[in-house]
Amino acid sequence: MTEAQTNAPRKTMLLTGASRGIGHATVKRFSSAGWRVITCSRHAFPEECPWMAGPQDHLQIDLADPADTRRAIAEIRERLDDGRLDGLVNNAAISPKGAGGSRLGLFETELVDWQTIFQVNFFAPMMLARGLIAELEKAHGSIVNVTSIAGARVHPFAGAAYSTSKAALAALTREMAADLGPRGVRVNAISPGEIDTAILSPGTDKIVAQIPLRRLGSPEEVAKAIYFLCSEQSSYVHGAEIHINGGQHV
Repeated sequence: MTEAQTNAPRKTMLLTGASRGIGHATVKRFSSAGWRVITCSRHAFPEECPWMAGPQDHLQIDLADPADTRRAIAEIRERLDDGRLDGLVNNAAISPKGAGGSRLGLFETELVDWQTIFQVNFFAPMMLARGLIAELEKAHGSIVNVTSIAGARVHPFAGAAYSTSKAALAALTREMAADLGPRGVRVNAISPGEIDTAILSPGTDKIVAQIPLRRLGSPEEVAKAIYFLCSEQSSYVHGAEIHINGGQHV
């Protein structure tokens, strides 16, 4: 390690939806690289969690509530001692299901549920980026929005509101890239396909048979892509949406 690397400030990342799956794998990937990771989720920090950072770097936040999101943004600023935020990963999302895990289509989804889904999946990422732009600018940071393969095609399990919210987030990624690039902040998205997490729907095995790589992706594989987009290795990648789906999109 060089003297410059030794004296470099520790990088900080804010991650929403950190409690399981892709989020949990992302915490481990960045922590292992020496980053400070501030996590956000609807739940309080679990006492049985083995992560050494502990509750001092966890915020309980209801992203479905704009007022609570604004409160959390103010608290995050207070926790950033040097006023820098190197990475913002918008991973939190909700995808309600019907009876037996069935897909909720246009008519099965109540208006209030459409509004809640869009608040969490679309408006909250926008609010966090706007609210923390000064800290991201200071660090020449990177924003990664987690979209979905469902944002580009009708999916057998993902509901209409979830899918359209992810399509909107992909469009927002492009708009944010155009607006924030001149301010020194890179913005990209990752679009996962079928990832092996606890929220897989029954019947996923039928989709796997149609994926060119013939397998599910792992949360760790997604976390590595997120880390790449927050690192210097991707310093000229901007406004992109990277497919992580084993070729499912082809």
